[in-house]
Amino acid sequence: MPQFNPNARPNETHVLTASARIALACLDLTSLNEADTESDIAQLCRRAQSPFGPVAAVCVWPRLAAFARAQLPAHIRVAAVANFPYGHADVAAAVQDTRQIVHAGAQEVDVVLPYQALMAGDALAVTKLLTAVRHACPGLVLKVILETGELKTPALIARASQLALDAGADFLKTSTGKTAVSATPQAASVILATIAAHPTARTLAGFKAAGGIRTVRETALYEALVLRHLGVEALTPKRFRIGASSLLMDIEAVLAGMTDATVTQPGSY
Repeated sequence: MPQFNPNARPNETHVLTASARIALACLDLTSLNEADTESDIAQLCRRAQSPFGPVAAVCVWPRLAAFARAQLPAHIRVAAVANFPYGHADVAAAVQDTRQIVHAGAQEVDVVLPYQALMAGDALAVTKLLTAVRHACPGLVLKVILETGELKTPALIARASQLALDAGADFLKTSTGKTAVSATPQAASVILATIAAHPTARTLAGFKAAGGIRTVRETALYEALVLRHLGVEALTPKRFRIGASSLLMDIEAVLAGMTDATVTQPGSY
């Protein structure tokens, strides 16, 4: 358990606490282990109702979305993943996942952009899949996972961001958390700059950092980037999310007046 640090500077503690409050309100508490059961998701849903306040959403597999919805109060949203984690260009399969999520009563779809097709120069395949998924989930929040660690270059990340926004994405999300490189501040900066420059999405679209984020100090970097590119009004669950599993432990430690500590769990998202 993290220990209270009497030597922490008051100003630093205040800033860390403020970041923790934002992180909690904007957290997509996630479990995407292949062996997840209803018992695992029931525990996740209990954790989502923190003593310090609720998270924004719980993110699960489509097969567990209906169960999650039944476990949660209405003010905590349910997200589920489509075309996950490999980001194939199979439109029918992605749409099938999406329809399952819609029928489960979830409010949000996190779909993986077919990033390998984009890397091969096939932007049309990206547009076809994302447009079909958007049409399959009218009224739901659509988060498009770019898999920035695989795209690697700023030019490809910006291109993926542009295509996703043009297809009607409500959020751009960095990563699945299933590849060697997940969220990075560098990739986040490119995504946020693309949102800020988009003629229609710049005041509407949001950003989700996901993959490997375990401490409040890490989330503070992404909060600062959102503030810089999109303004303070974007630091709300409507336009900013953090996808993580073990981060909640550190958020609660900070809000309890203890120092933040890196918490690692097997299978962390």
